[in-house]
Amino acid sequence: MNKTILSFMIAVFSLSIFHAQTPATNSSSKIYESIQKLNFLGSVLYIAAHPDDENTRLIAYMSNQIKARTAYLSLTRGDGGQNLIGSDIRELLGVLRTQELLAARRIDGGEQLFTRANDFGYSKHPDETFEIWDKDDVLSDVVLAIRTFQPDIIINRFDHRSPGTTHGHHTGSALLSVEAFELANDKTAFPKQLNKTTLWQPKRLFFNTSYWFYGSQEKFDAADKSNMISFDIGTYYPLKGLSNNEVAALARSQHLCQGFGNLTQRGTQQEYIEFLKGEPLKNNDDIFDGIDTTWNRVKGGKEIGDILYEVEKNFNFTNPSKHIPQLVEAYKLLQNIEDEHWKVQKTKELLNIIEMCAGLYLEASAETNYATQNEAIKLNIEILNRSETPITLVGFKTTNNVNVSKNIALKNNIKYNFNEILKIKADQQPTTPYWLNTKGTLGMYKVDDESLIGLPETPRAYQIEFNLLINNTPITFTKDVIQRYSKPDKGELFRPFEIIPEASASITEKVIIFNSDEKHHISVVVKAGHDNLTGKVEIQHPENWMVSPKSQKVSIAYKGEERSYNFTLTPPKNASEGVISPIVYVGDKAYSKELIEIDYSHIPLQTVLLPSETKVVRLDIQKKGTNIAYIQGAGDVVPESLEQIGYHVEYLITDEISPENLQKYDAVVVGIRAYNTLDDLQFKQQQLFDFVAQGGNMIVQYNTNRGLKVENIAPYPLSLSRDRVTDENAKVRFLNPEHPVLNYPNKITQKDFEGWTQERGLYFPNSWGKEFTPILAMHDKNESDKDGSLLIAKYGKGYYIYTGLSFFREFPVGVSGAYRLFANMLSLGKENTNTQEN
Repeated sequence: MNKTILSFMIAVFSLSIFHAQTPATNSSSKIYESIQKLNFLGSVLYIAAHPDDENTRLIAYMSNQIKARTAYLSLTRGDGGQNLIGSDIRELLGVLRTQELLAARRIDGGEQLFTRANDFGYSKHPDETFEIWDKDDVLSDVVLAIRTFQPDIIINRFDHRSPGTTHGHHTGSALLSVEAFELANDKTAFPKQLNKTTLWQPKRLFFNTSYWFYGSQEKFDAADKSNMISFDIGTYYPLKGLSNNEVAALARSQHLCQGFGNLTQRGTQQEYIEFLKGEPLKNNDDIFDGIDTTWNRVKGGKEIGDILYEVEKNFNFTNPSKHIPQLVEAYKLLQNIEDEHWKVQKTKELLNIIEMCAGLYLEASAETNYATQNEAIKLNIEILNRSETPITLVGFKTTNNVNVSKNIALKNNIKYNFNEILKIKADQQPTTPYWLNTKGTLGMYKVDDESLIGLPETPRAYQIEFNLLINNTPITFTKDVIQRYSKPDKGELFRPFEIIPEASASITEKVIIFNSDEKHHISVVVKAGHDNLTGKVEIQHPENWMVSPKSQKVSIAYKGEERSYNFTLTPPKNASEGVISPIVYVGDKAYSKELIEIDYSHIPLQTVLLPSETKVVRLDIQKKGTNIAYIQGAGDVVPESLEQIGYHVEYLITDEISPENLQKYDAVVVGIRAYNTLDDLQFKQQQLFDFVAQGGNMIVQYNTNRGLKVENIAPYPLSLSRDRVTDENAKVRFLNPEHPVLNYPNKITQKDFEGWTQERGLYFPNSWGKEFTPILAMHDKNESDKDGSLLIAKYGKGYYIYTGLSFFREFPVGVSGAYRLFANMLSLGKENTNTQEN
């Protein structure tokens, strides 16, 4: 195998490395478990569609009980979902969910892979899914994952035989897996891949079934299970002090943005997989039946196995470093085997074990967590050998091929520090998720560098190679450059080392709505990537809009400092939409991207560069009422959006809901999934209904029908369902065209439903009391009308409104019709007041 292929495989096999995490605590138990896995030569690939689809119980079992190398192939990064812990959505949500998957894999012992498929939102059938995804490209990526990872066993999360019964992405993932099972060993399928990988035929394909797919536990109990294997996934691991299900629950709880923090389950529990394709099982108790998972699997492996099985059998928990001579000998033999796949993978595992046994601490910490092109960064190199093993530091080498010779014998527990300079290359590209570098389509990411396809993250730009002699054998360990620092209130912290542009710019408002031709002041925030940044900043704008001044000089003294530059934007007199973008000119270079940081405590800090764009909309909108109370649910930008069109919005927490506080508002708006996430809201329902009865309006946005915290979501009977309309262009029919909500103060027409994004709405009610008036009907292809997207009921003097329409998706992209309709909802019953505002 050539050097390029080997480098690619090393990159893929390093998927589970967590950049800039706190160094792991490498106990003797962890070392022993790593040796057990080192001595198992078998692998499992679990395939599904989204972050959170994976069965962490089964992944943890395969990795920790069977000891198989296990990976999860998620076809998408989950961009189309909601975020329960912040406002990051779409591309940024995909970055967050990618990191949550990596956090889960670090706990359950798996690795993480992806395709280029983009989660465009809910799909009702795989046929629709494949119309939006490029099926051939996604299938190619699944085949590439199989050829590269070389799984013996593939397990699908979903059933390929039941299209239309669940999310189209779900069934689509299973259909692609079934097809790829054979294609991975077909030299006529995606032949270009064979320049960097090899043909591979998995042994067996399974479906991870359960009672859920049968409709009930009773039906599943009665089902024929002769074609299934079951596992007791409740097994207890004394070396961890945890059961498999406890490990799995900790892993699944990393999906915080989806609200999956949950209680652990303990005790015996059965998990089932159904045989689909491949070589039939002779022994139904062994998923690897007929597969040699010992070192005898590879030519020349027996001699390696003789050494490593002896280490496992007589492992010294008190002093693991006693095994280093044997481990080094196995390492030397391993470099001579012909099977490149197992050579690369087992070398990686073995080096990690040698490092742990020696108590080696190898770190390259930068003085800052980011730098720009041509910048010189101070590094602190720290090396520590915490064993009696004879280890010599020959030297270290940077990514720029700068070699530093040392030839120092590393004494036991003596720390060695070296100060070096890291010079950032003049053509070094900024750090950002590689799949966001080039604009893709609704269904697909565009990845220009094909060698990156499948990787969860962009490989780090700068690393240090530590060249050591261990027992007189040359061994190299490679570490990413990171930043280690401390905060008085948090202690020692670690961050990734990023490359950023010398200048970035952003406009705080991502959508600016003008309901008149009055001027609007815009603040452009410019961030300096290095000291003494000078240049100028301008705003690109549509021809019929005006910006003044044309440009402003930029002068920022310190790296990381931000300065605001104010411009005035004047809209046209008539309705118009467009995009404005700030551009910073530094010398002969132009910078038009925004630097975004995603910072949550359960994932490493993420730095993302995206085009800095703000949608501007001049619309003709009228409204009644001014003061709005907003009860925040799962997180959205509806309050900020309402302020754009002249409402005064105040956040109202549940403790503040009282008759006295409510009387100052014209309306109360309840955020998305508030009744799924706010436990105390159930105790405030009657006070909210009383507010409506006294003349206020209450708008409740969508909630899921599972996990409701209240018994009665409305003052009249109202039952939520899973009904949704995923086609954002689905025709909308007016059921009650004379209803005030469609006529006052804005006349709503079919034009107001143009330009919607991702979907019409979700979790519509499917039954309701006679007091409700349904306003709109819509449906997806080959379905009947759904009438529950907007329901309005008079209650006392006011109006209660329930809507599953996706205002939370339409407002951030400036869909003018969504604003006009929402203003009408807020204005209901106020025809005779004198608070109209243009």
